[in-house]
Amino acid sequence: MTETLARPPFDPELEAALALVLEQMPPTLTAEMIPLMRQGMILTGEDETFRLLSERGFVWRDVTIAGHEGDDIIVSVIEKEGRVGTGPGFFHTHGGGMIVGSRWLGVTAFLDWAERFNGVIVTVEYRLAPEFPDPYPVEDCYAGLIWTVDHAGELGIDPARVLIGGGSAGGGLAAGTALIARDRQGPALIGQLLICPMLDDRDSTVSAQQIDGIGVWDRGSNVIGWTALLGDRRGTDAVSIYASPARATDLSGLPPAYIDCGSAEVFRDEDVAYATALWAAGVQAELHVWAGGFHAFDSFAPHAAVSQASAAARDNWVNRLLG
Repeated sequence: MTETLARPPFDPELEAALALVLEQMPPTLTAEMIPLMRQGMILTGEDETFRLLSERGFVWRDVTIAGHEGDDIIVSVIEKEGRVGTGPGFFHTHGGGMIVGSRWLGVTAFLDWAERFNGVIVTVEYRLAPEFPDPYPVEDCYAGLIWTVDHAGELGIDPARVLIGGGSAGGGLAAGTALIARDRQGPALIGQLLICPMLDDRDSTVSAQQIDGIGVWDRGSNVIGWTALLGDRRGTDAVSIYASPARATDLSGLPPAYIDCGSAEVFRDEDVAYATALWAAGVQAELHVWAGGFHAFDSFAPHAAVSQASAAARDNWVNRLLG
C-alpha cells in the first residue's frame, strides 16, 4: 500500500457507526470476497426490503425484458397498491461497485417520492462484472430505461417526467445511461440523481489516495471494482465515457443533476469534478459534499445528524424538480 495522505476527519457520529460496519466488512475488498458478499447481501438485504415494501403498502412485479444483445434481464415495477392515474417514473440503478448487489439494493430510498408524487419505480437487474464486463452493466441499464419509457402508458408513467438515479456504482451507471440517452436521441430524462457516484476508473484523485485502507469502499476496493468491469482497459484510453462518465469531455445537453458525497470518501474529488464539468457545459447541477462523511454514510448510519441533513437536501431537490 502506498503512503496514505492526510484526510478530512470522519464525523464523530459516523465514526462510531463505522466501527460497527468494519466488524462486518473490511475496508478493502478482494476479488475472492465477491461470491460471499453477493450471497450475504441477498440473505440480509432483500427480505428487509420486501418487508418494508409490504408495510408501506407497495406492490411489485417482475418483468423479463431484453437486455444488452437481446439477452433476458429482469426489471421490477414497484407502486402503491391500488394506484390510479399517471405520475413520474423513477428508474433505479443499484449500487455495489459493479460487482455485488441486486435491483433491490437502495430502492427503498425512492419510496417516499413514489408515494408523494403518485409515481412508479422501475429497478433494473443489470448483469454484474467480472462475469459480465463493460458494456453489459450500462447497456442493460439503458435497455431497462428504453423499456420503461416504451411502456410508460401501461405503467401509468408520464414519459416527460422520468428521473434516473442510484447510489455508488448505481450513480455511475445512471450518469452513463444519461449520456447514452443523449447520444442516441433516447428518452429525455427530467433529472439524474447521482448519490456518491462511481464515475472515474483512473484512480488519480487526491481523495482516492487519502481513503486507502480506511472507511467504506477504499481505494483498493475501488480498483477491484473497476478492474472487474474493465479488465486490462482500466486506466487506458480504451475506456468509454458510458462506463466512466468522468472521461466525457462534452456534458452539454444532459438533464439536471443532483450529486452528493462525503468529504472523507474515495469518490469525493471525481464527484466534485463532474459537477464542475456539468456547470461548465451549461447544465444545471446541485452538489453537496457532506463534512465527515464516509462512502454511503447515510445508508450505514441513517440516524446521524449529517445523514438526516443529506436525506433532507436530496428530498428537497426532488420536490423542486417534480413538484
